[in-house]
Amino acid sequence: MPNTAADGARYVPYEERTGAESVVYFTRDLSPEGLIAIYRKLNAPMTGKVAVKLHTGEPHGPNIMPPAWIEAFLANECPEATIVETNTFYDGDRYTTEAHRRTLEINGWTRFTTVDITDEEGTVMLPVTGGKWFTEMSVGSHLLNYDSLVVLTHFKGHTMGGFGGSNKNIGIGCADGRVGKKEIHTTQGSDDMWSIAQEELMERISESTKATVDYFAPHVCFVNVMRNMSVDCDCAGAEATPVETPDVGILASLDILALDSACVDLVHELPRDGGRALMERITSRRGLRQLSYMKELGMGNDRYTLIDLDNGEAEITAAEAVKDVEPGWRPDEYNTFWGLNKH
Repeated sequence: MPNTAADGARYVPYEERTGAESVVYFTRDLSPEGLIAIYRKLNAPMTGKVAVKLHTGEPHGPNIMPPAWIEAFLANECPEATIVETNTFYDGDRYTTEAHRRTLEINGWTRFTTVDITDEEGTVMLPVTGGKWFTEMSVGSHLLNYDSLVVLTHFKGHTMGGFGGSNKNIGIGCADGRVGKKEIHTTQGSDDMWSIAQEELMERISESTKATVDYFAPHVCFVNVMRNMSVDCDCAGAEATPVETPDVGILASLDILALDSACVDLVHELPRDGGRALMERITSRRGLRQLSYMKELGMGNDRYTLIDLDNGEAEITAAEAVKDVEPGWRPDEYNTFWGLNKH
């Protein structure tokens, strides 16, 4: 493939990017308080019934966002909001609604909230504008019961997508388990359920995301938590590859492309090869095509102003944001949730 932005293995340096800039907020405070503070800075236009899309994880997954964070976030910022999820495409502990509900209980979500499995009662189609793979995308029917969407993402690697940011959280996570996810992953008529990969997969994920974002716009916002970043997704559960990448912080924006771009930039700029494992996962799966294709679809800007909430809201670069991050991952107090400091 030519060495262009469409090459999902090629990292595009910031100085080569063109176009406008969006605002991305950043804090190193990995805590419920940090999450609440950065969300408030967004001044997000949430109205009506609010859905919160996050990855609730496989049973006993050690790297999922701590439920205690989400409990505090909902109580303080979105007390009437509902966490939304969909069933999986693969046969496992979230494949059926019944199994999925057991997993939600195991992982502690039902202790303080309810989770709407949006494809429990069927699907609906949302239009995809300007796509080359889809004209519409199948999502859980319950998704249309909401007026606003908070995309709350655990940023990490992904076995096929290279990385899982806000784009993957929506593109895969809002597509229903039987129709939408199959259309993203499987070539029509193929016996291999994972027959679509690399750049084509990234493009299909992004078109699926666009359908959901367009439906909720402008009542949608995005938060990425850069913590416990295994090269594997939370769908790997307890079998996820041990974490190597150091924790970084929390980022948030009203621009999905600016946010995912900033997170990849921070990983790329981690000192002393701190981001090597995760960048290798991203490039080997051609995952950077997520970013360039979102830009082609007009989903946002890959240039941004990074606002440091820890230092008087100063404008900083990605390199400045992570210059003091020590290499290697170290568990924090929230890793005791399962009693699993196994890494």
